[in-house]
Amino acid sequence: MLDFTEEQRSIQSAIRAWCQRELEPKVEALEAGTLPVYPLIRAMGQAFGIADLARASMAARAAGEHRSAGSGSRGGSTSALTAILMMELSRVCPGFAMALGASTGLFGGAVMARGTPEQRERWALPVLTLEKIGAWGLTEPSAGSDAFGSMKTRARRDASGGYRLSGSKTFITNAPFADVMLVYARIVDGASGGGSAERVGAFLVLREDAGVSVGPPLRKMGMHASPTGEIFLDDVALAEDRLLGGAAALAETDARKAAKSSLQGERFGMTPMCLGIVDRCLEEAVRYAKEREQWGKPIATFQLVQEKLARIYQARTIMKTLLLRQLESEAQGVALGDAEASASKLYCAQAATACALDAVQVMGGAGYMAGSVVEMMARDAKLFQIGGGTDEIQILRIARELLVADRSGVS
Repeated sequence: MLDFTEEQRSIQSAIRAWCQRELEPKVEALEAGTLPVYPLIRAMGQAFGIADLARASMAARAAGEHRSAGSGSRGGSTSALTAILMMELSRVCPGFAMALGASTGLFGGAVMARGTPEQRERWALPVLTLEKIGAWGLTEPSAGSDAFGSMKTRARRDASGGYRLSGSKTFITNAPFADVMLVYARIVDGASGGGSAERVGAFLVLREDAGVSVGPPLRKMGMHASPTGEIFLDDVALAEDRLLGGAAALAETDARKAAKSSLQGERFGMTPMCLGIVDRCLEEAVRYAKEREQWGKPIATFQLVQEKLARIYQARTIMKTLLLRQLESEAQGVALGDAEASASKLYCAQAATACALDAVQVMGGAGYMAGSVVEMMARDAKLFQIGGGTDEIQILRIARELLVADRSGVS
């Protein structure tokens, strides 16, 4: 796959037109928190028929007609269209894309991948149609990079065969307003309260469940359009069918593999978002460099400015190549490994932040002012070096894969 198809580029143009017409004029209000993001997400879904596409995909899957992942939608690959959507949204407002992606990608994707047919219908479908908003809860106040080893949230088995969920989660996208949440907890024995380090489950939680509360949106450096908050669980009673995967999940070692799969998907999912940020930064920096004059000529004629523009272009080219490789691998049914997911995430996160700062530098005071597109991009891009696993964690994961891999073959 060398590039998007003509039909995909046509869809990309339609999405960009919507973003310019409907999203861009509202970015200032979204950033200020005076306009909630979710009604606009639903308006976007209505404009592009996302609910109908989600229902059709669910029906096809239920009928056993669902083809291999990433295929079978208007315009070609579903994954390609999702990537185009996230890229175009991120060109205008990365926080908007983040709120959407955490709901449909992290929550919806996890339930679709690991849930029972009943759970997919009840929990995933309303989120994928954008009727409801989902949140994915793994991180805790004392469990970030060591999410599983330091996890304190507990799911205690009770006499009815259900669970009592207690604990808290923090830095959770959409938490302040989510209708449904997927919460990871250590399963413990109801009598002794003891728990094995190998027993972690994912639980489906409703906002209105007794004992569930959420904190207000947290103030952040960036991604202001994407609400982030805390989830508090005070002895929340859950029926047995609230365990993601149902009885089959109990036969597995734990939900760590599923959570790590979601994290891998999140790391690859950051590629189009970072690409969108870099693409917009390049556009803004080139335009400004051509228009801004110093010493009687455009600053675009200065070689140090040209160097920054070239670096941004280089990063955009590499990111698009990575994205196309990821889409092609999915279309071909070839799995990309954890090390590649970490490497892609690491590069894209670092490059997006550096490119946004280069764009600010090219634009000088105009780029540094609050309300500038590149100022927002610089703040928002930094999250990618933290969320979904920090840069340092990605480096360790890559090194670990390299050191334990069988080096006898050629890669």
